[in-house]
This record gives sequence, C-alpha cells and structure tokens, in this order.
Amino acid sequence: MTRFESAKEMYASLGVDVEKALATLKNTTVSVHCWQGDDVVGFDSRQAASGGIQTTGNYPGRARTPEELMADFDEILRLTPGKKKLNLHASYAIFEDGETAGRDQLEPKHFKKWVEYAKARNLGIDFNPTFFSHPMVVEGLTLSSPDKEVRDYWIRHGKCCLKIAEYFAEETGIPCLVNYWMPDGLKDYPADRIGPRKRMAESLDEIFSIGYDKEKVIPTLESKVFGIGVEAYTVGSAEFCLSYSLTHGITPLVDNGHYHPTEMVSDKISSLLLFSDRLALHVTRPMRWDSDHVVSYDDETREIMKELVRCGLDKALIATDYFDASINRVSAWITGIRNVQKALLYALLEPDFKALQDQYDFTSLQAKTEEYKLMPVIDVWNEFLAREGVEPDYLSAVKKYEKDILSKRV
Repeated sequence: MTRFESAKEMYASLGVDVEKALATLKNTTVSVHCWQGDDVVGFDSRQAASGGIQTTGNYPGRARTPEELMADFDEILRLTPGKKKLNLHASYAIFEDGETAGRDQLEPKHFKKWVEYAKARNLGIDFNPTFFSHPMVVEGLTLSSPDKEVRDYWIRHGKCCLKIAEYFAEETGIPCLVNYWMPDGLKDYPADRIGPRKRMAESLDEIFSIGYDKEKVIPTLESKVFGIGVEAYTVGSAEFCLSYSLTHGITPLVDNGHYHPTEMVSDKISSLLLFSDRLALHVTRPMRWDSDHVVSYDDETREIMKELVRCGLDKALIATDYFDASINRVSAWITGIRNVQKALLYALLEPDFKALQDQYDFTSLQAKTEEYKLMPVIDVWNEFLAREGVEPDYLSAVKKYEKDILSKRV
C-alpha cells in the first residue's frame, strides 16, 4: 500500500472523499499576480512602486522586459499545479514602435501581447487599474481629489480598464475580474472625511455608468486600512468599499493584509457571502501591517480556505497578491501559490464537524479538530503534484533557472 492509499483510507474513515477533494482542487482557479516578478514596476513608467505601497529588497534577477516577465511566469506555471489565470495591472501595458499612451488613453491593443501569451497557455486574464506610481496621483489622491482635472484623469483610466477587461474576456472566453483599488488618503488627521468619500463615490458612479457586458466583466472594489504616507485617513476604507459594493451590484474584494492586525478575514467571509452572490480575495501575508509577505501555509490562510469551502467555493474568486524582492522572485511566486493550494486542499479534506457544534458537543469538536490537524495531508498533496506532472522539489529547479537565466540579468 502506498502512502497515498493509506492516507486515502484514513480520510475515508472520517467520511472524507479524497478523490472529490482532489478533483475540486484541480478545477479551482487561482489568479496569479504578475507583479511579483518585477517588484510592481510595470512597463509604462518603469518607476518603483509608490502611492502607499513599496517593495523591499534587491535580489538579483528582476524581470525588466515583457519577455523576461513572461519567461518567469512560464516557470511558475511549470512548477505549480492546478488551474490558473494571469492577473495584470494596467501599468503592464506593452507599447511598440516607440508609441506611448497615458493611463487615461490605454486601449486593448496595448495588451495584445498579453492576450497572445494567455491564449497560447489556455489562461484567462484578470485586470487591475493602476491608481499609483504616477505623477497624476497628486498629494496621495486620485478619484477623491478636490481637483477636477485629477479626478477626470483617473475616471478616464477607470473607464479604459473596463473596456480592456471586456476585451480580455472576449479574446480568452473566460470572464475577467477587474479590481479597483485606490490608495487615496492623508498622512495626518483630515479636516473633512466625508468630502473625499463623496467625490470617490461619484467618480466610481461615473466609471461604472459606461456600458460593459456584465456576463464577461466582474468589477470588484478593494478596501484598505492605511498605507505609507496615508497613515491617518484612507478614503476607500472597509466600510466605504463594502457599502458601495453591496449597494451598486459590485463584487466586494477582501485582501487579508488590508485590515487591522487583530481582524481576521476568515471571520468576515460568511457574513459577506450572506449578502453578496460572490466574493473576491487577494491572499497575502501581513507582517504587522499590509507588508505583502509571501503567503505561508499558516493558520489564517487555512482558516480562510476552510470558510470558502464551507460557504461555497463556487462563490469565491481567489487571487494571490504579494511582492518580495529580498529572495529569488520566482521561488517566492511558487511558494505562495503552492501554499494557497495546500491550504485549500487542507480545507477540502476537513471532515464535517457541524453536527457537533449544533449538538453543543464542544468537547468532541475541539478534540476531533485537534486530531485532524495531524492527518497526512502531505501524502494527498504529493499525489496531486504527481497527477499534475509537477515536481515536488521546485527549489532545485528554481536554483537552476537562477543560474541559467536570472543571474545573467545585469
């Protein structure tokens, strides 16, 4: 008997169908962010990330061109199992023959190479307007700016991105999630909190007023607690974004790094899915704040996945979002993606303990929950890798890729 066969019998004794769990894991899409590969620099301005975010570290081998970023993405596709989408920011537009365009003038043609790349690999594409790292982010404000010229610029950008998202969906045949996150805020205590929020709501109204195919394009709105330089006041707070989403037919997006340190996104999922048909997630790892560390196979990541499974995995849109330049970027990418999938597998293999809770048998619930933590999930995970044709030891492959490819980027 193999280790997998033994594990399968152990899970079956708890009423868990391992084959069903593996099939669900195989067919659950994870939208993979492109910006881990180049430290959120992009190709339009090629400036370091700014506007409340930053990437730390200077490990050699950063992708500098679309071709290098695509090559690195191919490596992470090769070394991670399951279904994936490509998640792009607008700042990754690719201009040819000396052409340039402002973010308020972006068109589908500026992403044609990304579409060709995705279609060749049977990937869908998700999209993000880039409301940061740009001169038109004036004093930390975009859609909420008191300056109409600034607001109008970013409204045009938001509209462009809806059209580009529709183009992605039409070309790939897979709906495109387009996520709106604005870094707007103030460093010190404001004299007026409601004014900027009113302007942001009106700006979003104007963006979403344009026609787009709601079967193909899924707009989402992402909140945040604070960022560097906007510590005192964030316009797009959790209350603002959730209220706007639920009253305007927009899907809420929660990033588990965008809350206070004692808040747990896993506890929010069931509440949100009672009032929204679906929920989008950016999975990251906050370290004291929204530091976007590489996702770990930690308690909260597992708890998030358990809640998604319990509430209905078909309602979840899962994406990764982190950027670490202190270590090999390809390894960081792969580690985080695999940990999201490992946590999801752990959740899919959980026995149904609901009856114990409903019967007030909290003693048994605690004891059985603790026993479950030592079940051989690793043997099921290794079987999944084998079926997907993915090697377990990705570190050796990454180090070879670093020696052959990344080390030559000087």
